[in-house]
Amino acid sequence: MRVLGIDPGSRITGFGVIEVLRNGRLQYVASGCVRTGKGELGERLRTVHDGVAEVVETYRPTALAIERVFLARNADSALKLGQARGAALVAAAREGLSIAEYTALQIKRAVVGKGHAEKNQVQHMVKALLELSGTPQADAADALACAICHAHHSVGLASFARGVTRRSGRGLRIGA
Repeated sequence: MRVLGIDPGSRITGFGVIEVLRNGRLQYVASGCVRTGKGELGERLRTVHDGVAEVVETYRPTALAIERVFLARNADSALKLGQARGAALVAAAREGLSIAEYTALQIKRAVVGKGHAEKNQVQHMVKALLELSGTPQADAADALACAICHAHHSVGLASFARGVTRRSGRGLRIGA
């Protein structure tokens, strides 16, 4: 499975691509940022869409993992973030990718072990988990963390589904 993680933004949208190997290990493929500049909102959204579409075409992921929008203090910022997120979702949906959404707390918990981790902690753990030689830029690290979260979630569900074979009187029996 190849997962594209997206950290949406109306100015900078981070992306990260990882491969989930058969043994469950994660392998770094690519990461970076789609930078939109300071143009009109419509033009920036087109840039996000086109940038994500190019990443999908180049790396051929099978799944997209994206951060859910949270309600920010500034409603205008939250709306712009939601629109950038929508542009990225459309680019992925047009290519038939399966789409999964995770909250920031879920992503941080999956990567760092606690939901209220700092950005530098996420960057450090992404670097360690993917055995990178350098620390990825913050938006790219957040996108890679989103992809890692999806990989852990998907591999965990697949392992659970393979291991559950029948019910006993006291709940599920694993591997029986």
